This record gives sequence, C-alpha cells and structure tokens, in this order.
Amino acid sequence: MAKWTVDQSHSSVGFEVKHMMVSKVKGQFDSYRADVEAEDLTDLTTASIAFKFDVSSINTRSEDRDNHLKSADFFDTEKFPTIDFKSTNIVKDRDDYKVTGDLTIKGVTKQVAFDVEFGGKGTNPWGVEVYGFEAEAKINREEFGLTWNAALETGGVLVGKDIKIKVELEVNPAE
Repeated sequence: MAKWTVDQSHSSVGFEVKHMMVSKVKGQFDSYRADVEAEDLTDLTTASIAFKFDVSSINTRSEDRDNHLKSADFFDTEKFPTIDFKSTNIVKDRDDYKVTGDLTIKGVTKQVAFDVEFGGKGTNPWGVEVYGFEAEAKINREEFGLTWNAALETGGVLVGKDIKIKVELEVNPAE
C-alpha cells in the first residue's frame, strides 16, 4: 500500500455545536496528524485511515472558551491529550463513501460513520498528484463523557449535545 500525506495548509478539521439553542459555535483543531494508506485514492475502499487530533490546539476564536474546553469540564487535555480515529470499514456508494471507524474522545471509544465525498484528483504546479475529500459526521458529545452544560433562564441549555464534525482534506503521495 502507498502512503499519503495530508497537506495541512490546504486541509482542516472543524466542528460546530448549537450555542444557547439559537446559534452555532464553530471551531477547529489547528494541530493534527493523519496516516493514510491506500493502493489508489480514486477508490477509497482500499484505504486505511487514522487521525490524531491534538486537543490542546482547539480554536474557537475565544481564548476563554478554548481554555474551558481544555479543562476537566470538557476534554481534560491533561489526561486525554488527543482525539483518535481509526477506520474499520469503507463502503463505496456511487461517487461517495461511508467511512466507519473507532472514534476515541476522553477515553471513550464509539463507532462513528463519516459521509465522505471525493472532491477529485489533480496535479499541482510541481507535478505532484493531489486528491481532495470532504467528510462529515454527527456525534452526541454526551456519549463521549462531554456532559458539562448550563441551564438557561429562558429554557434550554447553553451547549447543544450534537456535534457536527467536518474534515476537508487535500492529500498527496508521501515522499
């Protein structure tokens, strides 16, 4: 199997969650590592995919919120410094894929399925093949031990339980 490198300057790992029941907070992990092996990236069913997100790199554009997310109330980065994903099954559905794997957050592992869209293949100005993918999944944060919340006077809660994870990748052959 060939190894592939994620071009982090053209990729992102983001998330969004409801805030105060009326809007969304979006954020990303600025530091992550991905290991992708595949015979041919135009057919993801041959791939093995693993991600490791550095939770301390969380960035929601609010230092106070980021520090709270790193605390024991949420991710507890001192005990659980990474979020890990390892694919276990990849199924093709026309031009798209369902990538299922084990997601570990705060020591809890659950099976999660990502809907993956193949964005295409191209050659950059330096003659290197590049491939693009977009992946999305929705998880219930409470199932991973992320249960902190605050009740609102108007009803409802401060932080929604459903988290949408969105990964945009550009990959090329490892050197």
